[in-house]
Amino acid sequence: MQKTTKDLKPIFKPEVTALRAYSLEPHEASIKINQNENPWETPEKIKSETLSQFESHRWSRYPPFISSDLEERLAAFAGWKPDGVLAGNGSNELIQALLMVTIAAGKSVLLSEPTFMLYRQVATILGGDVLTVRMTPDFQYDVGAILEAIELNRPQVVILCSPNNPTGTRIADDDLRRILSASSGLVVVDEAYHEFSKQTVVPLLEEFDNLIVLRTFSKAMALATLRVGYLLGAPESVMEIRKALLPYNLNLFSQTAAKVALDSYDSELRPLVNKILAERDRVFDEIDALKGFSPIPTTANFMIVRSELEPKVVFDHLLSRDILIRDVSRYPMLERFFRVSVGTPAENDRLLNGLKELVS
Repeated sequence: MQKTTKDLKPIFKPEVTALRAYSLEPHEASIKINQNENPWETPEKIKSETLSQFESHRWSRYPPFISSDLEERLAAFAGWKPDGVLAGNGSNELIQALLMVTIAAGKSVLLSEPTFMLYRQVATILGGDVLTVRMTPDFQYDVGAILEAIELNRPQVVILCSPNNPTGTRIADDDLRRILSASSGLVVVDEAYHEFSKQTVVPLLEEFDNLIVLRTFSKAMALATLRVGYLLGAPESVMEIRKALLPYNLNLFSQTAAKVALDSYDSELRPLVNKILAERDRVFDEIDALKGFSPIPTTANFMIVRSELEPKVVFDHLLSRDILIRDVSRYPMLERFFRVSVGTPAENDRLLNGLKELVS
């Protein structure tokens, strides 16, 4: 039977067909420091306790329609109201849900670039306008330019990643207050990496009902494979954002593991964060001492590095040494940069040796 070929392109939004899918290059390496993950495996105590608690659940039944038990635990952990918490299938799902209920044709999102590309991707697919303000040359938030863009455009949503991916920059609380005060829309602060900065904007939720905070279990909490994130905001905002989530969006195993991780954070996970911070400082200093490489100060578990060599040359050389980093040279302002996550001490030694080979 002959296949009937139809032109399906007109079915899809032009904004979508013009985009490239958000993805990673399909490279593999035994040292994987390209995705800002926790380099240490989830502690055995968390694994065994999760399996023990999950064992009694019936797999043939749906999880709770709303993960209220987890959301109450998240509220206690974060220091916020239970009805102002929303759990999701990774913070990416919550970014999508938030933009679904706020952004459409004629509505705008304001971003400070360079930043996480998914914000632009989702807003564009929804038909919204994406407005951008560039960071300063030393990769700090250009608060004056952000305030000017808010005054001129009145965006529905402002998104600030803090610490920012990929630059590691954190916005100062007083600067954030100015932005919150100036904005008539939502101001979203993505705190995926806040544990590594040892700072949070959550206390500002008491002052500003237009603040939304996003967090994840994929980084410091060492549960990237289970996809758990959460959102904190004014209860009335959370009620509207919840409408964009699909039923039973977070599976019960992930909910169980998240609750165990919360209970074990101080004893099992905080020590790993401290080890990462010690390694971050060591790696920064050693790269900074290498001719041809200039790391940018960071408050996260990763850093971008300015390179006199083409970033692809660095990427390919390290990949040949079984080390996978992130070439971020296609980001705005980052044409000469690559990004490295902080690994274990042995992984970091391999990275440093690979970079030394390039400049020796």
